[in-house]
Amino acid sequence: MLEDADEGGIKLWHLVKPTEEPELPKHRRGSLRDRERAKAIPEIYLTRLLSMKGTLQKFVDDLFQVILSTNRPVPLAVKYFFDLLDEQAIHYGIADPETIHIWKTNSLPLRFWINIIKNPQFVFDVQTSDNVDAVLLVIAQTFMDSCTIADHKLGRDSPINKLLYARDIPRYKQMVERYYADIRQTISASDQEMNSALAELSRVVLCAGERLPASSVSLQIITALEEDPTAQKMQLGYRLQQIAAAVENKVTDL
Repeated sequence: MLEDADEGGIKLWHLVKPTEEPELPKHRRGSLRDRERAKAIPEIYLTRLLSMKGTLQKFVDDLFQVILSTNRPVPLAVKYFFDLLDEQAIHYGIADPETIHIWKTNSLPLRFWINIIKNPQFVFDVQTSDNVDAVLLVIAQTFMDSCTIADHKLGRDSPINKLLYARDIPRYKQMVERYYADIRQTISASDQEMNSALAELSRVVLCAGERLPASSVSLQIITALEEDPTAQKMQLGYRLQQIAAAVENKVTDL
């Protein structure tokens, strides 16, 4: 077969793979080295990852223990809603424990706690770096895997973040199951108790609003946005003024 190459000439091609790999063109050698280097990176940093995991292990264990502990009274809303899910399962004849487990997991751990773990700025006045965000994503994924019943089959090609906590996830799964079981055994919350709790929460929010008027809060935020260079370019202060005015007009109309 004629070969289109600078040297020209004829090259033999076979239907079987040769024992020795042919020399790759120069433009492909670099990409092959890049792929080999990318495969080697996880092995190079595996020791560092394991060291970092050992440093953070106690903090991760403490975090999961706080989230999945019933040593302190379980929030009334959680108990009330979990009991509601159990009642609905009985009402519709759903006896599969995995289904009820998934209901509770999707309603609290994956709906609430995952967001808090990945985004601590939702609760705390902090700014996280890219490195911290990456670490929090690994912890959040571990917590998510711990809340599932299905076993995750891991192999050599599995992501490193899953391999790091592969031995810990069975223990975390037991914590989740025990958490749900402990909540089920606590005293049920009546509709009257739930309504009273919601009324008290509404009263607290209203009192807080009276102590610090919304207009005062908006003014402080608008002032801060107008002083921030990035916010100035995006006109965030002006946009917030428009939103505050629209909300105030809507409340007045009511």
